[in-house]
Amino acid sequence: MRAKLLLLILTAFTFSFILFTSKIVKDDISGAEKIIGLSFTDSEKDSMLDNLNRQLTNYENIRKVELKNNIPPAIMFNPVPIGFNINNKQREVKFSDYSNTKMPKDKNELAFYSVGELAHLIKTKKISSVELTKFFIERLKNYGPKLKSVITITEERALAEAQKADAEISKGIYKGLLHGIPYGVKDLLSTKKYKTTWGSVPYKDQVIDEDATVIKKLEKAGAVLCAKLTMGELAWGDVWFGGMTRNPWDTTKGSSGSSAGSASSVSAGLLPYAIGTETWGSIVSPSTVCGVTGLRPTYGRVSRYGAMALSWSMDKIGPICRTAEDLAIVFNAIYGEDENDLSLIKASFNYSPRINLKKLKIGYLKNDFDRKYPFHENDSIALAKLKELGAELIPIELPNISTEDLSFILSAEAGAAFDELTRSNKDDLLVRQIKNAWPNVFRSSRFIPAVEYINANRVRFLLIQEMKKLFDKIDLYVSPSWVGNNLLLTNLTGHPSVVVPNGFSKNGTPTSFTFIGNLFDEEKIIAVAKIYQDATNHHKLHPKL
Repeated sequence: MRAKLLLLILTAFTFSFILFTSKIVKDDISGAEKIIGLSFTDSEKDSMLDNLNRQLTNYENIRKVELKNNIPPAIMFNPVPIGFNINNKQREVKFSDYSNTKMPKDKNELAFYSVGELAHLIKTKKISSVELTKFFIERLKNYGPKLKSVITITEERALAEAQKADAEISKGIYKGLLHGIPYGVKDLLSTKKYKTTWGSVPYKDQVIDEDATVIKKLEKAGAVLCAKLTMGELAWGDVWFGGMTRNPWDTTKGSSGSSAGSASSVSAGLLPYAIGTETWGSIVSPSTVCGVTGLRPTYGRVSRYGAMALSWSMDKIGPICRTAEDLAIVFNAIYGEDENDLSLIKASFNYSPRINLKKLKIGYLKNDFDRKYPFHENDSIALAKLKELGAELIPIELPNISTEDLSFILSAEAGAAFDELTRSNKDDLLVRQIKNAWPNVFRSSRFIPAVEYINANRVRFLLIQEMKKLFDKIDLYVSPSWVGNNLLLTNLTGHPSVVVPNGFSKNGTPTSFTFIGNLFDEEKIIAVAKIYQDATNHHKLHPKL
């Protein structure tokens, strides 16, 4: 009896101790002051205690609500500046003539045909969608393991979609240039019946039994889904739960990320095109490293429904292809409104390959291009080529606002997106556990004050207005892909970009430079990139596996 009584007393004491120590006291505020960069008087600290403890109870209650990754915040980012006019007048989209395309003597050469070329072969029944699909599935099986670029081959679905495409085409029903063309998606887009792993150990067996909107739109266009491709775990880098995705040009190195498998697979000819995503360089970087052509669309152009959320105000979905015009072909199928994604903004896409460089005001970031950096020589040659083609390059400077100081916007949103992962300690399961990796970023993000996050977005608003002033003077501009502030800045403002290969480094890996367009003006930067590619052959070269 005495033992039971003693146990009850100890239990009560322990419980009261937990309750007592869980309350915020004045000394806690003193420690927190250093984290937020402020200081308060003793009386101010005393006055705050009731509010802080009440807020702590609020947090605990909110954490009882199940918030899956697909639940967005009730605060929507809008990249449109004051006074900006959105063109909603849709005209006929025009593409190049591919009628001279012929079947190669060596069938293996099909691996590096463009979407437009393959489309002509299918439309004219030189090859069936089933044949082409089997061809690419075989390449995925042969080279995917070596490159570690494939998570799941969706063979059953692919063959069913290919058979359907052949049946429709045989009846005279032709849906356009993607009809019957195989493709792959970064494995953060959900698909019926197949796993959607986000490249991450805690989610490697996850099934979200629904097709993402992008996949539904491509299916409507007659495209054939062949594979779920690797991505850096939770959209960072090129390391996933199966290892590091390889660069086909040098398989001792990674393909960069986070659209690692998408870029690697297209580069190696395992697929004609793939879907990637970018929050801060995840299309531009792997496209550069793997020597392919990528489009990061304007924020609010492509539905993210069914895609893993990392940063609700910065995530964007776009195609990775061989050629600039392939970008237009794929983008034409995936952009547009979706009732499931309230962040979308209605705007036209009036692509045509016919564009006159001499009539365009093309800026270039002179100070960045003048620096000494690894791609400097190839970038200089690329600028000279643009001038040779008739472009007058106007030196410009980006707004003088420190974008690095705004980068924690991404961290704050990512911390919220993976809140449960941190609180459950399942973040210990992630592959990368170094200081500069998601587990540490998610934990650190808990200490970003809400006031600072909101004020950072207010500075971001100013940045958007300044970019409008810049684009009032030019049609588009050219930038080094990695040097300077452009990559982060334009991801914060939501501007579109096209990254194109422009040569090779001394160690034999590809280099690139980037075209940046005004909001919702993908058509122009794609057309200008096409003119550059028509005059060069960097995009036509491919690695020998």
